[in-house]
Amino acid sequence: MGCFECCIKCLGGIPYASLIATILLYAGVALFCGCGHEALSGTVNILQTYFEMARTAGDTLDVFTMIDIFKYVIYGIAAAFFVYGILLMVEGFFTTGAIKDLYGDFKITTCGRCVSAWFIMLTYLFMLAWLGVTAFTSLPVYMYFNLWTICRNTTLVEGANLCLDLRQFGIVTIGEEKKICTVSENFMRMCESTELNMTFHLFIVALAGAGAAVIAMVHYLMVLSANWAYVKDACRMQKYEDIKSKEEQELHDIHSTRSKERLNAYT
Repeated sequence: MGCFECCIKCLGGIPYASLIATILLYAGVALFCGCGHEALSGTVNILQTYFEMARTAGDTLDVFTMIDIFKYVIYGIAAAFFVYGILLMVEGFFTTGAIKDLYGDFKITTCGRCVSAWFIMLTYLFMLAWLGVTAFTSLPVYMYFNLWTICRNTTLVEGANLCLDLRQFGIVTIGEEKKICTVSENFMRMCESTELNMTFHLFIVALAGAGAAVIAMVHYLMVLSANWAYVKDACRMQKYEDIKSKEEQELHDIHSTRSKERLNAYT
């Protein structure tokens, strides 16, 4: 029975709202980073194989250099939000009262209130950042959708001559013509390959992961706001208990003084 009560007490101290938000955040970040990384690698292969593009020698900032930079950004995002999810879970454990139930009453300090407010501000900024990431991730989805639509139209309309110019997406400079048309052999091989379809769907999953991260940030904001209200109420209750205890101590001292005075008067 004692072990059962201990388990119930431990389960009652788990911050389930923060746990759900953390799981959603990790799932979204994993989908975005994993699928985004593989989709960028697939994009490099498509550009080199079917559009016949090559890396520029030297320190010139071309599309391949930008893709490498995006990959390093993905590594940083994965590491940063892994740590941030752990920090938010720890904050959730403290503010749900798990420590209070296990180790007795705790004191709400000014530092604790500042930490809660700091997490709310930081999570709000991260939510805006993930909204920007979601909007940015929709761009390659749009480009691959156009390419996939051209491939589908060539099978529906016989003899159609459609072209895709990379200059309209800003991938290459205006003076560099990298265009592929439906009548070319490279275009037919690209449409028949599984690489194009796989890369397109990887970008879609990455977009869904970024959207899940946005939802997780919104969920965290609700949890942190509720925790802030809890900390604020606990602070007020703590001040009330301190004042009440002080008044009771003063009344006790007054009664003790009067009792001693009466005893001295009788003697």
